[in-house]
Amino acid sequence: MGCTSLTGVFFRSNAPSVGAEVFLGDDNATVFYLPGTTGWGPIFGGRPTALWKPQVQPGDASFGVLTNQFGFNISWASGMVIVVETSRNLTDPLWIPLQTNILTGDSLYFSDPDWSNYPSRFYRLRSPY
Repeated sequence: MGCTSLTGVFFRSNAPSVGAEVFLGDDNATVFYLPGTTGWGPIFGGRPTALWKPQVQPGDASFGVLTNQFGFNISWASGMVIVVETSRNLTDPLWIPLQTNILTGDSLYFSDPDWSNYPSRFYRLRSPY
């Protein structure tokens, strides 16, 4: 309550019971929840909610070509399943699964040793939930 610089609150399970003013004054905050959890609506504790999705971390030192492989860090929540898919063209409806991962921590490193065999290669993250 009253934390004006708070931008996000992340919940790993079902919606807990909270008072109506738990985020009073936290006007920039969004409440994120994981797929498969229950009790979430469009508003929680007076703040908007959004589905917590896996994120590629493009700003860290692991993004790009390292030891002749293209790779990146993915952050999400431990225990969640992420499928990394690829396509040669963003407008192509066919995306091919490259790797299925279960996070054992809150992030994992993905690398593609075959990236240089293609003139263009795009990646996306998907969760089976």
